[in-house]
Amino acid sequence: MKVTALQSTHEALGAKMVPFAGYNMPVQYEGVNAEHETVRNGVGVFDVSHMGEFLIKGPHALDLIQSVSSNDASKLTVGKAQYSCLPNDQGGIVDDLIIYKVKEETYLLVVNASNIEKDWNWIASKNSMGAEMKNISEVYSLLAIQGPKAVEAMQSLSSVDLASIGFYNFVVADFAGIEHVIISATGYTGSGGFEIYCKNSEVKQVWEKVLEAGASFGIKPIGLAARDTLRLEMGYCLYGNDIDDHSSPIEAGLGWITKFTKSFTNSEALKTEKEEGPKRRLVGFELLERGIPRKDYTIEDASGNDIGIVTSGTMAPSLGKGIGMGYVLSEQAAVGTEICIAIRKQKVLATIVKLPFYKK
Repeated sequence: MKVTALQSTHEALGAKMVPFAGYNMPVQYEGVNAEHETVRNGVGVFDVSHMGEFLIKGPHALDLIQSVSSNDASKLTVGKAQYSCLPNDQGGIVDDLIIYKVKEETYLLVVNASNIEKDWNWIASKNSMGAEMKNISEVYSLLAIQGPKAVEAMQSLSSVDLASIGFYNFVVADFAGIEHVIISATGYTGSGGFEIYCKNSEVKQVWEKVLEAGASFGIKPIGLAARDTLRLEMGYCLYGNDIDDHSSPIEAGLGWITKFTKSFTNSEALKTEKEEGPKRRLVGFELLERGIPRKDYTIEDASGNDIGIVTSGTMAPSLGKGIGMGYVLSEQAAVGTEICIAIRKQKVLATIVKLPFYKK
Protein backbone atom coordinates (compact mmCIF):
# COMPACT_ATOMS: atom_id res chain seq x y z
CA MET A 1 0.00 0.00 0.00
CA LYS A 2 1.45 3.37 -1.05
CA VAL A 3 1.11 6.44 1.14
CA THR A 4 1.22 10.16 0.43
CA ALA A 5 3.76 12.46 2.07
CA LEU A 6 1.01 13.58 4.47
CA GLN A 7 0.08 10.13 5.81
CA SER A 8 1.15 10.85 9.41
CA THR A 9 -0.51 14.29 9.26
CA HIS A 10 -3.88 12.74 8.37
CA GLU A 11 -3.56 10.14 11.10
CA ALA A 12 -2.76 12.86 13.64
CA LEU A 13 -5.91 14.71 12.55
CA GLY A 14 -7.98 11.59 13.25
CA ALA A 15 -8.79 10.80 9.62
CA LYS A 16 -10.41 7.49 8.79
CA MET A 17 -7.94 5.94 6.34
CA VAL A 18 -8.96 3.50 3.61
CA PRO A 19 -7.24 1.81 0.65
CA PHE A 20 -7.96 3.74 -2.54
CA ALA A 21 -6.29 3.24 -5.94
CA GLY A 22 -3.36 1.49 -4.26
CA TYR A 23 -2.88 4.28 -1.69
CA ASN A 24 -3.83 4.63 1.96
CA MET A 25 -6.05 7.73 1.78
CA PRO A 26 -8.21 9.81 4.17
CA VAL A 27 -11.86 9.04 3.39
CA GLN A 28 -13.27 11.36 6.07
CA TYR A 29 -12.39 13.37 9.17
CA GLU A 30 -15.52 14.66 10.94
CA GLY A 31 -18.12 13.18 8.59
CA VAL A 32 -19.11 13.33 4.94
CA ASN A 33 -22.06 15.74 5.20
CA ALA A 34 -20.23 18.26 7.38
CA GLU A 35 -17.16 18.17 5.12
CA HIS A 36 -19.34 18.50 2.01
CA GLU A 37 -21.06 21.61 3.40
CA THR A 38 -17.69 23.11 4.43
CA VAL A 39 -16.60 23.05 0.77
CA ARG A 40 -19.95 24.16 -0.68
CA ASN A 41 -20.24 27.16 1.64
CA GLY A 42 -16.70 27.95 2.79
CA VAL A 43 -13.33 26.37 2.09
CA GLY A 44 -11.74 22.96 2.58
CA VAL A 45 -8.46 21.29 1.65
CA PHE A 46 -8.05 17.80 0.16
CA ASP A 47 -4.86 15.77 -0.14
CA VAL A 48 -5.14 14.24 -3.61
CA SER A 49 -1.45 13.45 -4.00
CA HIS A 50 -2.31 9.96 -5.24
CA MET A 51 -3.07 11.45 -8.67
CA GLY A 52 -0.52 10.80 -11.42
CA GLU A 53 1.60 13.38 -13.26
CA PHE A 54 3.46 12.90 -16.54
CA LEU A 55 5.68 15.44 -18.30
CA ILE A 56 5.63 15.31 -22.11
CA LYS A 57 8.40 17.45 -23.64
CA GLY A 58 10.22 18.30 -26.81
CA PRO A 59 9.43 19.24 -30.41
CA HIS A 60 7.08 16.24 -30.80
CA ALA A 61 5.25 16.63 -27.46
CA LEU A 62 2.16 18.20 -29.01
CA ASP A 63 2.09 15.61 -31.81
CA LEU A 64 1.93 12.80 -29.25
CA ILE A 65 -0.71 14.53 -27.13
CA GLN A 66 -2.85 15.29 -30.17
CA SER A 67 -2.70 11.67 -31.32
CA VAL A 68 -3.72 10.12 -27.97
CA SER A 69 -6.20 12.69 -26.59
CA SER A 70 -9.72 13.60 -27.73
CA ASN A 71 -9.61 17.35 -27.13
CA ASP A 72 -7.62 19.79 -29.29
CA ALA A 73 -4.46 20.55 -27.32
CA SER A 74 -3.20 22.86 -30.09
CA LYS A 75 -5.59 25.45 -28.64
CA LEU A 76 -3.62 25.55 -25.38
CA THR A 77 -1.34 28.48 -24.66
CA VAL A 78 1.16 28.62 -21.77
CA GLY A 79 -0.79 28.99 -18.52
CA LYS A 80 -3.92 27.21 -19.75
CA ALA A 81 -5.28 23.75 -18.94
CA GLN A 82 -7.74 21.50 -20.73
CA TYR A 83 -9.97 18.59 -19.74
CA SER A 84 -9.63 15.67 -22.15
CA CYS A 85 -9.73 11.89 -22.41
CA LEU A 86 -7.62 9.10 -23.86
CA PRO A 87 -9.81 7.04 -26.21
CA ASN A 88 -8.93 3.38 -26.76
CA ASP A 89 -9.12 1.41 -30.02
CA GLN A 90 -12.49 -0.19 -29.15
CA GLY A 91 -14.54 2.98 -28.64
CA GLY A 92 -14.01 3.21 -24.88
CA ILE A 93 -11.90 5.45 -22.66
CA VAL A 94 -8.46 4.59 -21.25
CA ASP A 95 -8.75 7.49 -18.79
CA ASP A 96 -9.84 11.10 -18.44
CA LEU A 97 -7.17 13.67 -17.63
CA ILE A 98 -6.17 17.34 -17.48
CA ILE A 99 -3.50 18.65 -19.85
CA TYR A 100 -1.47 21.72 -18.80
CA LYS A 101 0.75 23.69 -21.17
CA VAL A 102 3.59 24.55 -18.78
CA LYS A 103 5.82 26.18 -21.40
CA GLU A 104 6.50 25.88 -25.12
CA GLU A 105 7.01 22.19 -25.94
CA THR A 106 6.33 21.14 -22.32
CA TYR A 107 3.03 19.68 -21.13
CA LEU A 108 1.91 18.25 -17.79
CA LEU A 109 -0.67 15.45 -17.94
CA VAL A 110 -2.58 14.76 -14.71
CA VAL A 111 -4.19 11.31 -14.66
CA ASN A 112 -6.23 9.19 -12.25
CA ALA A 113 -4.33 7.39 -9.51
CA SER A 114 -5.70 3.95 -10.37
CA ASN A 115 -4.61 4.35 -14.00
CA ILE A 116 -1.04 5.68 -13.68
CA GLU A 117 0.72 2.57 -15.00
CA LYS A 118 -2.02 1.82 -17.55
CA ASP A 119 -1.98 5.39 -18.94
CA TRP A 120 1.81 5.54 -19.04
CA ASN A 121 2.03 2.28 -21.00
CA TRP A 122 -0.78 3.37 -23.34
CA ILE A 123 0.79 6.75 -24.17
CA ALA A 124 4.26 5.20 -24.48
CA SER A 125 2.90 2.62 -26.94
CA LYS A 126 1.69 5.48 -29.18
CA ASN A 127 4.92 7.49 -28.94
CA SER A 128 6.30 6.65 -32.39
CA MET A 129 7.26 10.31 -32.86
CA GLY A 130 9.86 10.23 -30.06
CA ALA A 131 8.42 12.77 -27.60
CA GLU A 132 10.28 12.91 -24.28
CA MET A 133 8.20 11.34 -21.50
CA LYS A 134 8.81 11.51 -17.76
CA ASN A 135 6.64 10.03 -14.99
CA ILE A 136 6.90 12.37 -11.98
CA SER A 137 3.95 10.90 -10.04
CA GLU A 138 6.11 9.65 -7.16
CA VAL A 139 7.82 13.03 -6.71
CA TYR A 140 4.88 15.44 -6.71
CA SER A 141 2.04 16.10 -4.29
CA LEU A 142 -1.31 17.71 -5.03
CA LEU A 143 -3.58 19.66 -2.69
CA ALA A 144 -7.06 20.83 -3.71
CA ILE A 145 -8.19 23.95 -1.87
CA GLN A 146 -11.87 24.19 -2.77
CA GLY A 147 -14.83 26.38 -1.95
CA PRO A 148 -16.21 29.90 -2.50
CA LYS A 149 -13.90 31.36 0.16
CA ALA A 150 -10.73 29.78 -1.30
CA VAL A 151 -9.44 32.92 -3.05
CA GLU A 152 -9.89 35.19 -0.04
CA ALA A 153 -8.56 32.60 2.42
CA MET A 154 -5.41 31.83 0.42
CA GLN A 155 -4.47 35.29 -0.89
CA SER A 156 -2.03 35.98 1.97
CA LEU A 157 0.06 32.96 0.87
CA SER A 158 1.01 34.25 -2.60
CA SER A 159 2.21 37.45 -4.27
CA VAL A 160 -0.02 36.58 -7.27
CA ASP A 161 -3.55 38.02 -7.45
CA LEU A 162 -5.41 34.70 -7.05
CA ALA A 163 -8.73 36.21 -8.13
CA SER A 164 -7.22 37.01 -11.53
CA ILE A 165 -6.52 33.35 -12.37
CA GLY A 166 -9.37 32.32 -14.67
CA PHE A 167 -11.08 28.92 -14.62
CA TYR A 168 -8.79 26.28 -16.15
CA ASN A 169 -5.87 28.71 -16.08
CA PHE A 170 -2.79 28.38 -13.89
CA VAL A 171 0.36 30.18 -12.84
CA VAL A 172 3.75 28.97 -11.63
CA ALA A 173 4.44 31.21 -8.67
CA ASP A 174 5.25 31.48 -4.95
CA PHE A 175 2.79 29.90 -2.54
CA ALA A 176 3.04 29.22 1.20
CA GLY A 177 6.72 30.16 1.23
CA ILE A 178 7.65 27.83 -1.63
CA GLU A 179 8.82 29.14 -5.01
CA HIS A 180 7.66 27.66 -8.33
CA VAL A 181 4.42 26.05 -7.24
CA ILE A 182 1.67 25.40 -9.81
CA ILE A 183 -1.48 27.25 -8.71
CA SER A 184 -4.28 25.99 -10.91
CA ALA A 185 -7.88 27.27 -10.93
CA THR A 186 -9.27 23.76 -11.36
CA GLY A 187 -11.01 21.25 -9.11
CA TYR A 188 -13.54 18.46 -8.87
CA THR A 189 -16.15 20.10 -6.64
CA GLY A 190 -17.89 22.81 -8.67
CA SER A 191 -17.43 25.33 -5.86
CA GLY A 192 -14.32 27.11 -7.12
CA GLY A 193 -10.83 27.12 -5.69
CA PHE A 194 -7.39 25.89 -6.62
CA GLU A 195 -5.23 22.84 -7.05
CA ILE A 196 -1.65 23.19 -5.82
CA TYR A 197 1.17 21.07 -7.28
CA CYS A 198 4.40 20.95 -5.29
CA LYS A 199 7.15 18.48 -4.44
CA ASN A 200 6.64 15.83 -1.76
CA SER A 201 9.36 17.51 0.32
CA GLU A 202 7.37 20.78 0.27
CA VAL A 203 3.80 19.61 0.80
CA LYS A 204 3.82 19.44 4.61
CA GLN A 205 4.80 23.12 4.81
CA VAL A 206 2.15 24.03 2.23
CA TRP A 207 -0.55 22.00 4.05
CA GLU A 208 0.25 23.62 7.41
CA LYS A 209 0.31 27.15 6.01
CA VAL A 210 -2.94 26.55 4.12
CA LEU A 211 -4.69 25.48 7.34
CA GLU A 212 -3.14 28.43 9.19
CA ALA A 213 -4.15 31.02 6.55
CA GLY A 214 -7.63 29.55 6.25
CA ALA A 215 -8.30 29.20 9.99
CA SER A 216 -10.30 32.45 10.26
CA PHE A 217 -12.35 31.33 7.22
CA GLY A 218 -13.28 28.01 8.84
CA ILE A 219 -11.07 25.85 6.61
CA LYS A 220 -11.07 22.13 7.37
CA PRO A 221 -9.36 19.05 5.93
CA ILE A 222 -11.73 17.14 3.66
CA GLY A 223 -11.73 13.42 2.78
CA LEU A 224 -12.36 11.53 -0.44
CA ALA A 225 -15.96 10.64 0.49
CA ALA A 226 -17.03 14.30 0.38
CA ARG A 227 -15.03 14.73 -2.84
CA ASP A 228 -17.28 12.07 -4.34
CA THR A 229 -20.57 13.63 -3.19
CA LEU A 230 -19.41 17.07 -4.36
CA ARG A 231 -18.42 15.86 -7.84
CA LEU A 232 -21.62 13.83 -8.21
CA GLU A 233 -23.82 16.85 -7.40
CA MET A 234 -22.06 18.56 -10.33
CA GLY A 235 -22.55 15.57 -12.65
CA TYR A 236 -18.77 15.13 -13.07
CA CYS A 237 -17.75 11.69 -14.33
CA LEU A 238 -15.70 9.36 -12.15
CA TYR A 239 -13.42 6.94 -13.99
CA GLY A 240 -14.28 3.34 -13.15
CA ASN A 241 -17.91 4.29 -12.49
CA ASP A 242 -19.36 6.60 -15.14
CA ILE A 243 -16.65 6.15 -17.75
CA ASP A 244 -14.35 3.21 -18.43
CA ASP A 245 -12.78 1.08 -21.16
CA HIS A 246 -16.24 0.16 -22.44
CA SER A 247 -17.97 3.58 -22.49
CA SER A 248 -17.37 6.05 -25.29
CA PRO A 249 -16.96 9.79 -24.76
CA ILE A 250 -19.99 10.35 -27.01
CA GLU A 251 -22.40 8.25 -24.94
CA ALA A 252 -20.88 9.65 -21.73
CA GLY A 253 -21.84 13.19 -22.75
CA LEU A 254 -18.21 14.15 -23.36
CA GLY A 255 -18.72 15.15 -26.98
CA TRP A 256 -17.61 18.65 -25.95
CA ILE A 257 -14.06 17.35 -25.32
CA THR A 258 -14.05 15.21 -28.47
CA LYS A 259 -12.82 17.39 -31.35
CA PHE A 260 -12.87 16.02 -34.89
CA THR A 261 -10.74 18.84 -36.28
CA LYS A 262 -7.78 16.44 -35.93
CA SER A 263 -7.07 12.74 -36.08
CA PHE A 264 -6.66 10.76 -32.83
CA THR A 265 -7.09 7.20 -31.58
CA ASN A 266 -10.35 5.76 -32.93
CA SER A 267 -11.51 9.21 -34.07
CA GLU A 268 -13.23 7.97 -37.24
CA ALA A 269 -15.41 5.49 -35.33
CA LEU A 270 -16.25 8.09 -32.68
CA LYS A 271 -17.15 10.62 -35.38
CA THR A 272 -19.55 8.09 -36.93
CA GLU A 273 -21.06 7.40 -33.50
CA LYS A 274 -21.62 11.11 -32.94
CA GLU A 275 -23.27 11.53 -36.35
CA GLU A 276 -25.52 8.48 -36.01
CA GLY A 277 -26.18 8.90 -32.30
CA PRO A 278 -25.11 6.44 -29.57
CA LYS A 279 -27.30 3.49 -28.56
CA ARG A 280 -27.19 4.55 -24.91
CA ARG A 281 -26.52 7.77 -23.03
CA LEU A 282 -25.26 8.73 -19.58
CA VAL A 283 -28.03 10.63 -17.76
CA GLY A 284 -28.59 12.19 -14.38
CA PHE A 285 -31.65 11.32 -12.32
CA GLU A 286 -33.29 12.39 -9.07
CA LEU A 287 -35.36 10.08 -6.89
CA LEU A 288 -38.95 11.17 -6.37
CA GLU A 289 -39.26 8.91 -3.29
CA ARG A 290 -37.01 8.02 -0.37
CA GLY A 291 -34.00 5.91 -1.18
CA ILE A 292 -30.32 5.98 -2.10
CA PRO A 293 -29.28 4.75 -5.56
CA ARG A 294 -25.99 2.85 -5.75
CA LYS A 295 -23.64 1.70 -8.49
CA ASP A 296 -24.89 -1.32 -10.48
CA TYR A 297 -28.56 -0.97 -9.47
CA THR A 298 -30.88 -1.65 -12.41
CA ILE A 299 -32.74 1.18 -14.13
CA GLU A 300 -36.22 0.30 -15.45
CA ASP A 301 -38.78 2.13 -17.54
CA ALA A 302 -42.33 2.81 -16.35
CA SER A 303 -43.40 -0.67 -17.59
CA GLY A 304 -40.70 -2.49 -15.62
CA ASN A 305 -38.36 -3.22 -18.55
CA ASP A 306 -34.61 -3.02 -17.90
CA ILE A 307 -33.26 0.00 -19.78
CA GLY A 308 -29.92 0.62 -18.06
CA ILE A 309 -27.72 0.60 -15.02
CA VAL A 310 -26.69 3.06 -12.29
CA THR A 311 -23.02 4.09 -12.42
CA SER A 312 -22.91 6.51 -9.45
CA GLY A 313 -25.41 7.39 -6.75
CA THR A 314 -25.70 9.05 -3.35
CA MET A 315 -27.90 11.01 -0.98
CA ALA A 316 -26.95 14.55 -2.06
CA PRO A 317 -26.05 16.60 1.04
CA SER A 318 -26.80 19.95 -0.64
CA LEU A 319 -30.15 18.78 -2.04
CA GLY A 320 -31.45 16.36 0.58
CA LYS A 321 -32.52 13.78 -2.01
CA GLY A 322 -31.19 10.69 -3.74
CA ILE A 323 -29.38 11.43 -7.02
CA GLY A 324 -27.45 9.35 -9.47
CA MET A 325 -26.08 8.88 -12.94
CA GLY A 326 -26.41 5.90 -15.21
CA TYR A 327 -26.60 4.67 -18.78
CA VAL A 328 -30.01 4.22 -20.36
CA LEU A 329 -31.14 3.46 -23.91
CA SER A 330 -31.00 6.66 -25.97
CA GLU A 331 -34.75 6.62 -26.70
CA GLN A 332 -35.38 6.69 -22.92
CA ALA A 333 -32.81 9.43 -22.15
CA ALA A 334 -34.88 12.62 -22.50
CA VAL A 335 -35.00 15.03 -19.58
CA GLY A 336 -38.30 14.57 -17.73
CA THR A 337 -38.59 10.84 -18.49
CA GLU A 338 -39.88 8.89 -15.49
CA ILE A 339 -37.86 5.80 -14.60
CA CYS A 340 -37.56 3.38 -11.70
CA ILE A 341 -34.44 2.41 -9.78
CA ALA A 342 -34.45 -1.13 -8.40
CA ILE A 343 -33.21 -0.61 -4.84
CA ARG A 344 -33.08 -4.10 -3.37
CA LYS A 345 -36.67 -5.37 -3.80
CA GLN A 346 -38.24 -1.93 -4.15
CA LYS A 347 -38.92 0.00 -7.36
CA VAL A 348 -38.22 3.63 -6.50
CA LEU A 349 -39.60 6.27 -8.83
CA ALA A 350 -37.12 8.76 -10.34
CA THR A 351 -36.97 11.30 -13.13
CA ILE A 352 -34.20 12.13 -15.59
CA VAL A 353 -32.91 15.67 -15.03
CA LYS A 354 -30.52 18.10 -16.69
CA LEU A 355 -27.06 18.19 -15.16
CA PRO A 356 -25.66 19.55 -12.92
CA PHE A 357 -27.92 18.53 -10.03
CA TYR A 358 -26.53 21.34 -7.86
CA LYS A 359 -27.15 24.84 -9.20
CA LYS A 360 -25.13 27.58 -7.53
